[in-house]
Amino acid sequence: MELELAILLSVIAFIIGAVISGFILFRMGIKYRRKTAEVTIGSAETEAQRIVEDAKKEAESMKKEALIEAKDEIHKTRSEVEKELKERRSEVSRQERRLQQKEESLDRKIDNVEKKEEVLQGKLKTVEEKLSEADRIKNSQLEMLERISEFSREQAKEYLLKSLEEELVHDKAVKIAGFESQLKEECEDKARQYISLAIARCAADQVSETAVSVVPLPNDEMKGRIIGREGRNIRTIETLTGVDLIIDDTPEAITLSCFDQVRREIARIALEKLIQDGRIHPTRIEEMVDKARREVELKIKQEGERAVLETNVHGLNHELVKLIGRLRFRTSYRQNVLNHSIEVAHLAGMMASELGVDANLARRAGLLHDIGKALSYEIEGSHVQIGVDVCKKYKENADVIHAIEAHHGDVETRTVIAALVQAADAISAARPAARSENYENYIKRLQKLEEICTSYDGVEKSFAIQAGREVRIMIQPEKINDEKMTLVAREIAKRIEDEMDYPGQIKVNLIRESRAVEYAK
Repeated sequence: MELELAILLSVIAFIIGAVISGFILFRMGIKYRRKTAEVTIGSAETEAQRIVEDAKKEAESMKKEALIEAKDEIHKTRSEVEKELKERRSEVSRQERRLQQKEESLDRKIDNVEKKEEVLQGKLKTVEEKLSEADRIKNSQLEMLERISEFSREQAKEYLLKSLEEELVHDKAVKIAGFESQLKEECEDKARQYISLAIARCAADQVSETAVSVVPLPNDEMKGRIIGREGRNIRTIETLTGVDLIIDDTPEAITLSCFDQVRREIARIALEKLIQDGRIHPTRIEEMVDKARREVELKIKQEGERAVLETNVHGLNHELVKLIGRLRFRTSYRQNVLNHSIEVAHLAGMMASELGVDANLARRAGLLHDIGKALSYEIEGSHVQIGVDVCKKYKENADVIHAIEAHHGDVETRTVIAALVQAADAISAARPAARSENYENYIKRLQKLEEICTSYDGVEKSFAIQAGREVRIMIQPEKINDEKMTLVAREIAKRIEDEMDYPGQIKVNLIRESRAVEYAK
């Protein structure tokens, strides 16, 4: 309809245009234009009629095509829906058959369970009857046994348990003693093997250092220049360095005496520089002492770095490295503490490798075990506690801190690393020529230790062992009982602390043994 309306409107518009054009032409020539208008109108009507007919035909064909397509689509959709419905119906029928089969199977199983339950009820009833009969027989037999053995049930039970316990205790004690003996032998053999191997592989120099330094002079005239006018030069040196200068009849030499090796080294370097320079006066002395102090600080740092590289210990705080370097100027019974720490690190690392323990951690703990001695002059307290506090401050490993704390036995060792460091420390300190002590003083100290112990009533014998680090006291059992042993040990330890000077600590070990002797005739 819209197409027909459009065609009609176009035709009408065309006619109106033609009329208007005809009217215009009418003025120019009425006759001519009339004829032309008639011809035009006729052709326009014919054309309009043809267009309308074509449009109708085209609209009709389009309508037929649309109807055909719609019918095809409806037919296709209906086929798909019918197919889907058919499939769903078949699926539902399959599910129904399956459910029906399951219901039948469940019914059969329920029937079987009910039958089995009936059978079990019968068997349970039979078992209960037999159990009651067995209880009657058991009670009758127990009554008969009680009459025969003259023991009640509880008495017989107690008697059997007691006899069995005695047998088990004896067997257990025998086995435990055997295992302990075997383990002790094996552990001692292994320990000797590991320690001897570590000692053989660690070849360290043992040098006892003195508490004085000697500075050579080019001539004896230099002594007077070092003393200065009215002794001002020597007083300046002693004041700035804290070292005593001993100028005696020794030809061409000056002796420096000081317990602090750092100060003694600073004084030695400063004095050598002054002698080499030749200008000796208070101002020049101050300059040389400052320069020597800087050189010693640099040397301390270099020694710390050398020790870290030599022991292959990495990741240490730089302040700890400096403290390790300061150990180069510390001695323990004339044994250089830095060399001792390096040796302990090597020994602990080697033994840890043999035992399959972390060798790096063992070397680290061995190198740091005496770190507190670097500050023992500045801070009050034992070098063990100082070392523990310093390592805690710089966030060291907990196992390393425990090894430092336990290396002199102040606390009980809880780790293998701590035990290895303790053993390595004892090996390094006890090696021949490692530490120097006057032989006569050493003998007197041991004799004094044994005299103190044997002076107590009830002490039979006493023996100082392990270079005076432990004393074993044999007690007369009839005079001192087990309770009194603790008091005696405490009194002896207190007297040793008050009357003797000794390194480290001394273990007081009291032994009381009771013996019973009888003769078979």
